[in-house]
Amino acid sequence: MISRLCPTFFADSAYDIDYAKLYGRGFRALIFDIDNTLVPHGADATPQAEDLLRNLRTMGFKVLLLSDNSRARVRQFNHSIHAPYIYDAHKPSPRAYKKAVQMMGVKPAETIVVGDQLFTDILGANRARLASVFVIYIGYGQPGWKGWRRLAENIVLAFIRRKRRNLNIPS
Repeated sequence: MISRLCPTFFADSAYDIDYAKLYGRGFRALIFDIDNTLVPHGADATPQAEDLLRNLRTMGFKVLLLSDNSRARVRQFNHSIHAPYIYDAHKPSPRAYKKAVQMMGVKPAETIVVGDQLFTDILGANRARLASVFVIYIGYGQPGWKGWRRLAENIVLAFIRRKRRNLNIPS
């Protein structure tokens, strides 16, 4: 079961990923989670997020937003970005991930998912047989209770990171 939660790559944030390197490895499409991946939960698109997605398109990537949030929330975020999106995705079901690949007109092997949750974003990507990048969620390290899912995720992450050298998972 732990292997189904292992991302292909790790990064500190969506803004720290070497997208040129991913492009060089043959990736042509990016599926992004929104909340806690690109912006804090519930926030509008920031200039940083807008610039990132615009620059990725300029590089030649196709970009799609995939969220469990409502249509209104995703439209609110996407107002100035104008990316295709899927809302109410029911992650980690692979159905929306496969639909995203189809919507972008790419092959699964050319697609990579960027998200901040192992139990939704990464598990869904693995179930759809897509590569993934796990990023540390925006707000990590801030005081306050994060919930049982984040607690469980931190335990799994510690196990993955400890075993990672033995599993030879690329970073």
